[in-house]
Amino acid sequence: MSPLWERARAAVGVGTFLLLLMGMVACSSHSHPAPEKPRLPVTTPLRKDTLLYDRYVCQIRAARNIEVRALERGYLQTIYVDEGQFVRAGQPLFQILPAIYQAEYQKAQAEYHYAQVEYQNAKSLADSGVISPNQLALVKAKLEKAEAELNLAQTHLQFTQIRAPFDGIVGMLRVRIGSLLEEGELLTTLSDNSELWVYFNLPERDYLAYMSRIKRDSTVKVRLQLANGQLFPYEGSITAIEAEFENTTGNIPFRATFPNPARLLRHGETGNILIPRPYPKALLIPQRATFEVLDKKYVYLVGEDGRLTTHPIEVEAELPHLYIVSKGLSEKDRILLEGLNRVREGESIEAQFVPPEKVLENLHLHAE
Repeated sequence: MSPLWERARAAVGVGTFLLLLMGMVACSSHSHPAPEKPRLPVTTPLRKDTLLYDRYVCQIRAARNIEVRALERGYLQTIYVDEGQFVRAGQPLFQILPAIYQAEYQKAQAEYHYAQVEYQNAKSLADSGVISPNQLALVKAKLEKAEAELNLAQTHLQFTQIRAPFDGIVGMLRVRIGSLLEEGELLTTLSDNSELWVYFNLPERDYLAYMSRIKRDSTVKVRLQLANGQLFPYEGSITAIEAEFENTTGNIPFRATFPNPARLLRHGETGNILIPRPYPKALLIPQRATFEVLDKKYVYLVGEDGRLTTHPIEVEAELPHLYIVSKGLSEKDRILLEGLNRVREGESIEAQFVPPEKVLENLHLHAE
């Protein structure tokens, strides 16, 4: 067979192989069509007046909480109240055995009456010119001294009965009937919890931010969150700020005052103070519409053609399930709401627009 014939047959074989290969490629393309664009929800940021609360641990104190102590030495004769009892101002609490003080009072009373009689006689004699005015003055001074001693004895006698100085709740009883009391010994405490003083601390940074937000001499209303997580039904006001920062902690103490008409709260409880921080016309986006790269937050902007573009944002504050955006977005921007882990920069999607108001309504459902 001639070389020319061999070359022709080889050429025919190569051509046939190429035709077969093209057919296989065509069949492969026909059996695996290009994937469709994913259909994903898209929304826009929402501009809305927003109120956040800064939270600080607090200590709850009664506006008046005092120690009740013995004013005189003696044996405790009677206890008129019980622990936790509510008492009125002037109500007896304790009675110290008054026998000695009663005797001293009676003695002083007798001496006073004797001095009164002596003075009346001396005055009659002085009016008649029998004794001089100086002698009458000495007798009058003796009467005044007896009157002062009677008042002192009466005061000592009154000190044996200890009464409530104001309405309040009796604390733990520290003594029992028959105890020998020393002057100044602690008997119990008395707490007037009709008004509460709530103390909390602000670090220097938060203090400066707080002072920059409020107007001079304005009253700032605050809320109180109780230990069970519920809000106290009455608002309070910040009424005092300490003069100095604590060097060891860098904090400054604040005091808020709350009414407690039902006397629900007691001295010594704890909770959280909530200080309002308003954000007028804040730009809100769902937290789930963001992702992080090297501690920076990003969103996917969705173009009119559905193409995704990675875009950085700056977050000013955080709410439950929401971010307040300070830079990087406007109300007109369309952002990818879900499926962020299924797409990449530059890919295209079929956008399913969800109004931002509806997104906010369903945030709690998504969180659950």
